[in-house]
Amino acid sequence: MATGAAERPSPPTDTAAHAVVGVLAAAGIRRCYTVPGESFLELADAIDQHPRMQLVSTRHENGAGFMAEAEAKLTGVPAVAAATRGPGASNLAVGVHTAMQDSTPMIVFLGQAETEHLGREAFQEVDLTAFYTPITKWSTTVHRADRLAEVTAKAVRVATTGRPGPVAIAVPGDLFGQRVGPQDPPGPPVVPRPVLGTEARDRLATWLARAVRPVIVAGGGARAAREDLIRVAERFNTGVYAAWRRQDVFPNDHPLYLGHLGLGCSPPVLNALAEADAVLVVGCRMSETTTQGYRLPERGGRVRVAQIDIDPGQLGAGTDLWFGAVADAGEALRELAGAPVQAPYRDWSSARRVWVDTATVPPEAAGHTGSRLHPWAVVAGMRAALPEDALITNDAGNFASFLHRGWWFRHPRTQLAPTSGAMGYAVPAAVAAKIAAPDRTVVAVAGDGGALMTGQELETAVRMDAPVTVVVFQNGLYGTIAMHQARELGRIAGTRISGPLDLAGYARSLGARGATAHTREELEKALAEAVGADLPTLVDVRTDPEVISPGATLSGLLNG
Repeated sequence: MATGAAERPSPPTDTAAHAVVGVLAAAGIRRCYTVPGESFLELADAIDQHPRMQLVSTRHENGAGFMAEAEAKLTGVPAVAAATRGPGASNLAVGVHTAMQDSTPMIVFLGQAETEHLGREAFQEVDLTAFYTPITKWSTTVHRADRLAEVTAKAVRVATTGRPGPVAIAVPGDLFGQRVGPQDPPGPPVVPRPVLGTEARDRLATWLARAVRPVIVAGGGARAAREDLIRVAERFNTGVYAAWRRQDVFPNDHPLYLGHLGLGCSPPVLNALAEADAVLVVGCRMSETTTQGYRLPERGGRVRVAQIDIDPGQLGAGTDLWFGAVADAGEALRELAGAPVQAPYRDWSSARRVWVDTATVPPEAAGHTGSRLHPWAVVAGMRAALPEDALITNDAGNFASFLHRGWWFRHPRTQLAPTSGAMGYAVPAAVAAKIAAPDRTVVAVAGDGGALMTGQELETAVRMDAPVTVVVFQNGLYGTIAMHQARELGRIAGTRISGPLDLAGYARSLGARGATAHTREELEKALAEAVGADLPTLVDVRTDPEVISPGATLSGLLNG
């Protein structure tokens, strides 16, 4: 400090920002992901100074939103995402929408114009409450500093109870720094876990035991009750399907696992669901993708559908029900697993074999020739080189159809994937997962389109000492849209992107490691080195754009 310069006084520690952070820390929330903005200076400072919280500065608000969503999805505890005013809030919205569709708890703080300027279309002013209402469980604007802690506590309760989801709090920029005096933070929120009860349990148990071909469709609500789900499936001899991008809810190597209800699901895999006379849906909102366009289970007829969900609004929302129960999926499965009912043996080996065949590298892929790798070979190389309990974060794109089929999720909490289908998810999600669970092997899998939307978060990974591995299928296409264009229009438009790009060099420019793989041998070597590296590593895999999906080629679709 220059001689004679006045020493700046320490900022006060009894501000609204400190009260808010006290509420967050008391609720077990540990991190805030953000691009710092001028509208919440005091909040960022208070989080950074709190001994039990961590401020993670990202390179884009989109990355911050995906990181907060991924940490909460992995741990079950909300994370905070913060952004400033119009541009920052707009960038953050994709991650918040992802949290809404994925039923992920998240606390969102949105800096707003100062109180005296509100309603005048002030600098970067947007009606943030209206903007965020459709993509959150609750959205509000706070106008008094002394109410901020109270509203934050309510936000945590709303985000974590019932069907979890994001909440958004818009805060004028002059409130966080106001002094409100010391406040005692509330204790952790009480999360109700409603049970089935004996009558409903026995009714469901008798129904499952008497059915001829019963199956279970398990979603994210059952993720924390994996062992009880296994016990229920074994007790009642039911086949089990994983809902869209919830493949880790049930061990894929279990003889009762029948497949993943995802995009491009092989029709034979759906036969057991189509032929079932009893379908139990647990912790799953029966989305468009899981139900294969709201077709399965079929409405009416001989099939009876029962649904267990903590949110009464989800019961029967996607299909007609024979029975619905508002209950926590974990509690319900625990009760069913202990039901005093014995079910007969049912042979699911044929239905399982159908799924196994679709999850095995086909002969045409094994014999693929050319200068670029077949996507199946990339998944096979991953299975050979990576530990089977690696945590996989996957992006949106046609490459993912090969990953969904070929990677077997044998262990719990090994998949982070957006059911919203948002591109750019994989890299930021992997960074957050590695920060939250540093002992895990974390692998992001993306196409070149998604990787270049948020790949700059590799710099965040370097800075935060989060050595993730990123596998990029680089085929020079926005593949999903190119497939739809070729199939529907007979030509493609705007879906060819530059390539091949030096993505390994791009990673190195951000301080990470980079490798390029043209063969499976190069891929396996790069992955083995990446897993043991101290820095994040991007593996640029050159894949064949002609192989557009597991069941089609681009030229075949273009030629009708």
